Amino acid sequence: MKYLVGIDPGTSGVKCLVIDEAGKVVKSVTREYPLYTPRPAWSEQDPEDWWKGTQDALKEMLTDVDKSKIAAIGFSGQMHGLVALDKDNKVIRNAILWNDQRTEAECEEIIATAGGIDGLVSYTNNTMLTGYTGGKILWLKKNEPENFAKMKTFVMPKDYIRLKLTGEAATDVSEASGTGLFDVKSRRWAEELISKLGFSMSLFPKVYESDEVTGHVTPEAQTITGLPAGLPVYGGGGDAVIQNTGMGIVKEGTLGIVMGTSGVVATAMDSFGENKGGKLQFFCNNAAGKWMAFGCQLSCAGSMEWFKNTFYAESNAPFAEINSGAEASTVGAGGVQFLPYLTGERSPYPDPDARGVFFGMSLLTRKGDLARAVMEGVAYGLKQIVDLILGTNPKLKFTEVILSGGAAKSELWKQIVADIMDLPVKILAGAAEGGAYGGAIVAGVGEGIFTSLDETDVHEVKEVIAPIPGNVALYKKYMKVYDKLYYDLKDTFKMAAKL
Repeated sequence: MKYLVGIDPGTSGVKCLVIDEAGKVVKSVTREYPLYTPRPAWSEQDPEDWWKGTQDALKEMLTDVDKSKIAAIGFSGQMHGLVALDKDNKVIRNAILWNDQRTEAECEEIIATAGGIDGLVSYTNNTMLTGYTGGKILWLKKNEPENFAKMKTFVMPKDYIRLKLTGEAATDVSEASGTGLFDVKSRRWAEELISKLGFSMSLFPKVYESDEVTGHVTPEAQTITGLPAGLPVYGGGGDAVIQNTGMGIVKEGTLGIVMGTSGVVATAMDSFGENKGGKLQFFCNNAAGKWMAFGCQLSCAGSMEWFKNTFYAESNAPFAEINSGAEASTVGAGGVQFLPYLTGERSPYPDPDARGVFFGMSLLTRKGDLARAVMEGVAYGLKQIVDLILGTNPKLKFTEVILSGGAAKSELWKQIVADIMDLPVKILAGAAEGGAYGGAIVAGVGEGIFTSLDETDVHEVKEVIAPIPGNVALYKKYMKVYDKLYYDLKDTFKMAAKL
């Protein structure tokens, strides 16, 4: 029996786990670390905190694991963060993270330099979001020229742990896709765009496919972590992509929905599709020669958290009461619709001015109707992202949904998702382990323990929720109203934002 290690340095902490050849988690350990906010809307971390947390997690994990059985290591990790390194691969300043919002002006400059959104999409098949790494590099050049002059290369968060384990500065195609400076179609850096921006290609790390060996554990890293020296370390992937790999979203036709604070809708694609207008994120998949399209709803389970805190703050069992009230309502929530734009929206409408709305209330409206409207409104918004993805490839068809995240604990919400998507919804064991699990799976493919990501079948199906035909028909009617609401309110959102 061979073991595989997955390492996932996330925003709140690092997860290290070991799985066996059957995909069973042998042991999982998490270590937390701090987040720094030096200014409003800025978000930074010290890469050494990631490394210290990884060391501690690995040491604890390995106390109960036969190290001689470990075959390889794979990575996941928070995406887009800029770790600037000097000529000795030393960190120059704190890492600027994915949720940092300081680069709006730089993103606009990159888009303009590329010839507008359509021009940028022609280079990368993505727009430039404030979270992406590209804007951070330009920000460093404009605002901290001394640090930019010291920078000889950069990596993203998970790749800093790779550097500490192997001595190699490298990344993988899925992670590189999230820089906004990567030619996703050709799976290489967008050199012409990079040149237009005035950056040297020498700054950009070598890029590997996810299942390629990027280095081996050094004797120094063995002393520090306890991992055997010489272990192969594979490319792995950025968390937004590889957590879907860990959920089994590899074959075309399977839709993955993660209903966390934000909601992510993703699917694997066997062929390249044009991301017109840059409304989606279109990245390289962890499987060579494949891609992944996805969109992010900013307030998914976060909408329900707001609803709970606002209307059930005094309750001892708020979620039980919310579900009971929503179940007592009807399909369509008594005519009430909810737009989940509590913090603006990214997809399907990239609009920071959009705001949450309850529409259609009457004297007959009860709190349970509002609760159900939140569930349905979130699911309608996710369906709009699904439709955007389908628009990238007319041949693309979905046969099932793999659902995970906190919202998947609600029996009613799972049924609502199945009905609105008109697809069976599956809940898998192991999906809760996130990107670290995907990283271990990818390493197993690289080692030949698993034949391929397409053929890897280690996911136990815990539950299947079938759509109810009568509900499906009703939701199609209600969704026509939902689809119209944003466009009716778009100008009003902008007017209100100026007050």
